[in-house]
Amino acid sequence: MIKFIEDFRPRLHSISPHFIAEPRASGGSLLRIYRDLRFRPDAPPYQTMAAARFPHQAWKLVHTPGFYLHLEPHRSFLGSGLWHPDPETRAKVRKAIIATPTQWQRVTSGKRFKALCELSGDSLMRMPPGCDINHPFADDLKRKDFITVTNFSESQILAPDFLKAVTRACEAAAPFMEFLTRALALPWSSNDKPVSKDLISVDSFELS
Repeated sequence: MIKFIEDFRPRLHSISPHFIAEPRASGGSLLRIYRDLRFRPDAPPYQTMAAARFPHQAWKLVHTPGFYLHLEPHRSFLGSGLWHPDPETRAKVRKAIIATPTQWQRVTSGKRFKALCELSGDSLMRMPPGCDINHPFADDLKRKDFITVTNFSESQILAPDFLKAVTRACEAAAPFMEFLTRALALPWSSNDKPVSKDLISVDSFELS
């Protein structure tokens, strides 16, 4: 898995140089294989899955978009976006959808996006205060999560081109990820001003 993260890093940076892929056994993108047994001492000590997170470099400052790769028998997928963001972050994304509905439609209806990505996550039962219930993207404005999921079969995971398959899924989700990233006023492209180096150090990159 660490080798995969190492090989994936330049591919991720070709999509956006502001996302982190840190190939370390501890303190990097790879999630811990050990379970937290403090409240379940009788549970098996090891996870039955392998997973890695690739967040935006500003993850220490705010809730940021990210990519998440989950590998588990019969349940393997790539997740992209904002999972359980705080209310302020959700409000910023909603504001961007309302302000630029044409761009949101283009991002979520592209041929490549629809072929490889599926919008997912929890939603509110009611429209958030201040949002038009008749808005053409009312269902999206009610989202609590702004994520996409790309599922992988067992044969895809075991294939020699799995790295390419993950990269293709990330590339398909890239316009969606860029929309979320820019909605939060975070850098996306190589021309954007990066976050301060003091704030993006991965010396203690503990995400699990």
